[in-house]
Amino acid sequence: MNQLQFTALIAERDALRYTPAGMPIINAVLQHRSQQVEAGIARTSEFEIAAVAAGEISGRFDAAPLGGVYRFTGFLNKKTRNSKSLVFHIIDFSAVTDSSI
Repeated sequence: MNQLQFTALIAERDALRYTPAGMPIINAVLQHRSQQVEAGIARTSEFEIAAVAAGEISGRFDAAPLGGVYRFTGFLNKKTRNSKSLVFHIIDFSAVTDSSI
């Protein structure tokens, strides 16, 4: 199973574009920060992750304000077929009322 869910803010977002097949797509960078407990010890978890929203969700993602905090659901995949870099593919997202990430 390849499913990831986390809370993050939209730090950067490119302009909405279209693939040669006509599918809308938008690239972004998401930032996460939280407190986690590992082996009984509290630690801060921080990361930035490249993200992409494709198809129907891309229009809603494009309208979401930069700096907005959301709960994202999606999956990880290689950036390109031969790449070792990962990108998070956004399947869904919803606003978070508690803006602490």
